[in-house]
Amino acid sequence: MSGAGEPEIEETLLRLVAERGAGKTICPSEVARALGGPHPDGWGPLMQPVRRVAVRLCKAGRIAILRKGKPVADPDDFRGIYRLGPPVGVA
Repeated sequence: MSGAGEPEIEETLLRLVAERGAGKTICPSEVARALGGPHPDGWGPLMQPVRRVAVRLCKAGRIAILRKGKPVADPDDFRGIYRLGPPVGVA
């Protein structure tokens, strides 16, 4: 695993969401790839830490976790493919 810890993941996640802009979302793998490089051996192990950071930021109201275009009801309990975007109601 690359040396990316939660502070680096948080900074990268928030930067990518901000760069993408209002009304747009990013894939969690974009965060992992930005930190771990293009090879799956580098970014793959970062997917769970990225999810943990995303859940924490969602609970803090700093980002939204979306499934099928809608914010998840419970950040602690969602499955499948998800996207990350700006907080709901913030343009």
